[in-house]
Amino acid sequence: MSDEESQPARELPKFSNRLGAPIATVRPVGRPPSQVSGLPGRPAADQPAPSAGDRPSPADAIPLSPALPHPGQPSTGQPNVEQSGAEQQSFYDAVGGRKTFETIVEVFYSHVAEDEDFRAMYPEADLEPAKERLLTFLEQYWGGPRTYQEQRGHPRLRMRHMPFAVDAEARDKWLRFMRAGVDAADLSPLHEQILWDYLERAAHSMVNS
Repeated sequence: MSDEESQPARELPKFSNRLGAPIATVRPVGRPPSQVSGLPGRPAADQPAPSAGDRPSPADAIPLSPALPHPGQPSTGQPNVEQSGAEQQSFYDAVGGRKTFETIVEVFYSHVAEDEDFRAMYPEADLEPAKERLLTFLEQYWGGPRTYQEQRGHPRLRMRHMPFAVDAEARDKWLRFMRAGVDAADLSPLHEQILWDYLERAAHSMVNS
């Protein structure tokens, strides 16, 4: 038997020498909370499940655009001035606050009221409660008052829509009505793009049939 055959097998290196530089192997980590249900993601196989103290609060689990402040950041009511750090102006204030979102909601529901099939998805005879729910949700999400959570708890959008059959046709109609509302708000191109990107993603995530 040769000396080479008698030597134990070498342990595989823990680093990759790709491109001539050692690169440490990166292990996967747990996924962030679901942006729709608010429930924690499934932990990785080598990670223990998070304790109650480690889980994000319901407000923290609300989906955010990385460039935007926390949805619970209180509205300042101040004009659009240059700020930095924790004092950065919220999207809610930057677009005009409650008045802007009232415009979007009013126009959206004016179209809902005129569409018999879509109106049937709202069991209440009066659309005013639905208007208030949508208004307070949008306000909270974009950095305004936290009225929605105080009254109804975590949004959990997908869960709340499960009793309704939301197909591609309903999604497209919802987006068409919401497009009219956003257009009526007369936002700046940047703010419109940010808002519409969120609304499109939210609408697609609600499809369940």
